[in-house]
Amino acid sequence: MFENQPKGLFALALANTGERFGYYTMLAVFALFLRANYGLSPAMAGTIYSSFLMLVYFLPLIGGILADKFGFGKMVTTGIIIMFAGYLLLSVPLGGDTVALVVMLAALLLIGFGTGLFKGNLQVMVGDLYNDPQYKDKRDAGFSIFYMAINIGALFAPTAAIRIKEYAETVLGYSSNDAYHFSFAVACASLVLSIAIYYMFRSTFRHTEGGTKKAAKADAASTEPELTKEETKQRIVALCLVFAVVIFFWMAFHQNGLSLTYFADEFTAQSAQGLQAMCFDVWNLVAIVFIVYASFSLFQSKTPKAKGISLGVIVLALAFLFIQYDAEGTVTVSAPIFQQFNPFYVVALTPVSMAIFGSLAAKGKEPSAPRKIAYGMIVAAIAYALMAFSSFGLPMPQTEVGADGNPVAVHVADVTPNLLIMVYLVLTFGELLLSPMGISFVSKVAPPKYKGMMMGGWFVATAIGNQLVVVGGLLWGAVPLWICWSVFLGVCLVAAVFMFAMMKRLEKVC
Repeated sequence: MFENQPKGLFALALANTGERFGYYTMLAVFALFLRANYGLSPAMAGTIYSSFLMLVYFLPLIGGILADKFGFGKMVTTGIIIMFAGYLLLSVPLGGDTVALVVMLAALLLIGFGTGLFKGNLQVMVGDLYNDPQYKDKRDAGFSIFYMAINIGALFAPTAAIRIKEYAETVLGYSSNDAYHFSFAVACASLVLSIAIYYMFRSTFRHTEGGTKKAAKADAASTEPELTKEETKQRIVALCLVFAVVIFFWMAFHQNGLSLTYFADEFTAQSAQGLQAMCFDVWNLVAIVFIVYASFSLFQSKTPKAKGISLGVIVLALAFLFIQYDAEGTVTVSAPIFQQFNPFYVVALTPVSMAIFGSLAAKGKEPSAPRKIAYGMIVAAIAYALMAFSSFGLPMPQTEVGADGNPVAVHVADVTPNLLIMVYLVLTFGELLLSPMGISFVSKVAPPKYKGMMMGGWFVATAIGNQLVVVGGLLWGAVPLWICWSVFLGVCLVAAVFMFAMMKRLEKVC
């Protein structure tokens, strides 16, 4: 899985892991923070949440245009500095008045702009590692590894957000609302780690940074073919068609931080026992990840020593899980903790996905990237079909006035946590088919002169989808739950049909 990949991949992936850990720690509690700290309605909190996500994913277009002119490396470094300023501002507890709201919005602007400079350009640099002919056939696998690294950071984020908030409340004595800011401060520390990794291993990817005479010479000597105007047009049109489809995936997928979190908070059982309880301890999930990777290593290793090490890791991980099991033990289930399951599934299933597609590729039957994206839309639709079916008969969401005069969500049902655990599993299958493959497709198909802009275009599509996340907030409490989920089911199916209708045109440029 990790063999014969360019060294720069691992350095860039780890730098991104640090940044994503901070981002997802903040995001795990952000929607709940907006409602608790400012007394916002679900719809208004959803509007701010989705607008922030839109900003984070729209601004890589600007970052890409700037990078095409000034270099990818400069934009990545500048982006980290700006993000740090934004997270630092967000971590200051200022209360819930108008001034605090304005400061919070200013912090979101800084975070969004900094992410715009950082995120897309880092991924262009990853793609450029594979312009070397010796790595040409490793591009899809490389982006799967890169995507897995992102989710390693995201895996620990919900637990970190909850534990740090609890520590601020119980040990430091901060109010519930002020304690949220300590979760946001984690992002500052993670960015310091991210930039440290970037510069420590810069020599392994410096040739992809652009903006220097040396990089210009490397571009001139590139093996990428010159494209005619017609070929350039065909590629851009194909990319725009893909962008149009992924809008609706992200609209549905990023309900994980909004309506699906509302569902976890108001409709899902707040405690778990036995095996189910073990799912909510991130270290148990890490043990499962070790078992998965060690199992692959056990069958792929060529020496007895390597096989022995792999078997030892499996035994130790199983022993750890056995010790952790408590049939009578009960754990509290907080709504944000459900967001750890998506990154866990990504990390655990990436080698499985790569093995499946590697086997298909060896037989000449691997689906094209556009076809994988279409399948991903169908899988996402299945996830929301499961939510719709399971929500029949559930009451409407309810609110009551709290002691401070602000509306407070009421817990009205105790649906088994297994529902959301399963839904996140299905959504992750869709994500693995769509997101890393889509990024790889963009890096491969984008005309050389417009790489930064086209990667920015991918993020603009994601941004529009994120803005449409607000639909979940608007529907919450306005219609029965099964109708809310059916909306996302419908848009995913329509997008999949459109993708299949355009398949010949898309596969032509692969």
